[in-house]
Amino acid sequence: MAKQDYEAVIGLEVHAELSTKTKIFCSCPTEFGAVPNTNCCPICMAMPGTLPVLNEKVIEYAVKAGLATNCKIEKNSKNDRKNYFYPDLPKSYQISQFDEPLCKEGYIEIEEGEEKKKIGITRIHIEEDAGKLNHDEFGGGTLIDLNRAGVPLIEIVSEPDISSSKEAETYLKKLKSILEYIEVSDCKMQEGSFRADVNVSVRRKKEKKLGTRTEMKNMNSFRSIVRGIEYEIDRQIDIIEAGGKVDQETLRWDEVSGRTFSMRDKEEAKDYRYFPEPDLAQIRLSEEYIQNIKNTLPELPESRKNRYMEEYGLSKREAGLITSSKYLSNLFEDTIMQTNNPKAVSNWILSDISRILNEQEIEPEQIPFTATHLAELINLIQSGTISSKIAKNVLEELFKTPKEPKKIIEEKGWLQISDETAIEKIVKEVIEQNLQSVQDYKAGKDRALGYLVGQAMKKSKGQANPQMLNKRFIEEINKI
Repeated sequence: MAKQDYEAVIGLEVHAELSTKTKIFCSCPTEFGAVPNTNCCPICMAMPGTLPVLNEKVIEYAVKAGLATNCKIEKNSKNDRKNYFYPDLPKSYQISQFDEPLCKEGYIEIEEGEEKKKIGITRIHIEEDAGKLNHDEFGGGTLIDLNRAGVPLIEIVSEPDISSSKEAETYLKKLKSILEYIEVSDCKMQEGSFRADVNVSVRRKKEKKLGTRTEMKNMNSFRSIVRGIEYEIDRQIDIIEAGGKVDQETLRWDEVSGRTFSMRDKEEAKDYRYFPEPDLAQIRLSEEYIQNIKNTLPELPESRKNRYMEEYGLSKREAGLITSSKYLSNLFEDTIMQTNNPKAVSNWILSDISRILNEQEIEPEQIPFTATHLAELINLIQSGTISSKIAKNVLEELFKTPKEPKKIIEEKGWLQISDETAIEKIVKEVIEQNLQSVQDYKAGKDRALGYLVGQAMKKSKGQANPQMLNKRFIEEINKI
């Protein structure tokens, strides 16, 4: 059978670190990048005789995430011990939630072109993160950093409703955007605060029985997730076509080789020997508590996208791209307040700013300049102080050294030439050097005028006023 005769069934388990100031069961700070083993105490180091105390903010953030993803909020839930041994888990068990999670039966709606699809969310539960192992690449041993031990997580488990790597990417980006908007997680993938375990299986089309699934652990880049899914789909199909059997196992994705490698047999829930956490009381939520959190939810990306289309006349694509990132959306709105030109702001964000973000491989929140800088740049173009070509150069400089665009222009000598005498001199020189283009324009070839203006812009190093050039060329050519 050909590969197109198979279909993939994909489920995602997303771990998002919550943006609380302290850990889930103690008062240690959660900041990233601290000196190893400085943000830990006897509780998160699992010293004998210590007892956990649940951080109420964790419950609030989890409920907020559940409400934003259309989940049912459980008024009665509990914590459980998930038992397994691993060197960076000091207790040899993780406090998590098993059969009574905080949130369940939700969904996220994604769009592929004009098609909409609901991806079900089985559950959202709270748990503590483990520590981190730092391996010596030269084989000298492994060091344990417990700063991350006890950092609060929510695990968002999807239904196996995803059918392709593209759908998985779209779902994850939508989920990441929602969590950023409601400010429960910074979702910095490069720091591991938004990562996913990816479950993949394949089956022949029209079959109802699910295939054997494999799980790729702790993937924290969209590119890796897409590549990993596509590789794993092809690998499983090849095994089945060769008459083999897919093993249920946990895999590691290697970005360099573009392959998956087996880590261990896949665990089932029974392997963890769950039982209720005896040191923590059950969680009881009132309807008033849930409603109060619901009332604090901000405008979510889907609502903001529709508003941009209605208020600012953006296309569905433009509004969707801008609102996919809370930072870009805020940059858009803050800049509009200072320019009153939504279309120009949208064009700059979706063209040159997005291009530079891709080239430098940085996230929108790493943009070094402010909305005030962007607004000033757009206003300078509108006032004729600089051309669009110079503005692009200024933007490049803003990414290097954020400062007032006017200062950059003055330092670089990039002020637009609007002096009539200077414009006339440039125009006459270009006409003398391009007589054939002049004849072409007089013969009705309007594109020839654009070529002449382009040559004049090149001669002035992009600093001549293009409107004045256009007008002057027409005047001079009409004299010939």
